[in-house]
Amino acid sequence: MSNPQQLRYSKEHEWLSGAEDGVSTIGITEHAANALGDVVYVQLPEVGETVSAGETCGELESTKSVSDLYSPVSGEVTEVNEDVVNDPSLVNSAPFEDGWLFRVRLSEEPADLLTADEYTEFSGS
Repeated sequence: MSNPQQLRYSKEHEWLSGAEDGVSTIGITEHAANALGDVVYVQLPEVGETVSAGETCGELESTKSVSDLYSPVSGEVTEVNEDVVNDPSLVNSAPFEDGWLFRVRLSEEPADLLTADEYTEFSGS
């Protein structure tokens, strides 16, 4: 399992892309997807909704459990990945590619996000 170097990571196992025009993409890590098991349902924040760093903004339901989804940043949701809503298994099969969850126009980025190496050490993956 390899965590892409260009991303930043939260201790709740979400990843964050670098901002393009102030907008970042958010998803969950492969470590989190594997821990969840087969994801069967995804509840994401609504476009236009404001999310806050460290706060719950959705849910991922798997064959094992229901887990909260946390936003690693604060800002306004600009897009949700409808492909994941329609086919939640994308979270498992491609967590860093087609399995992204939503995009946020950043109002602030927390200072406690981890680099790929720090996340790998933190998660043991």
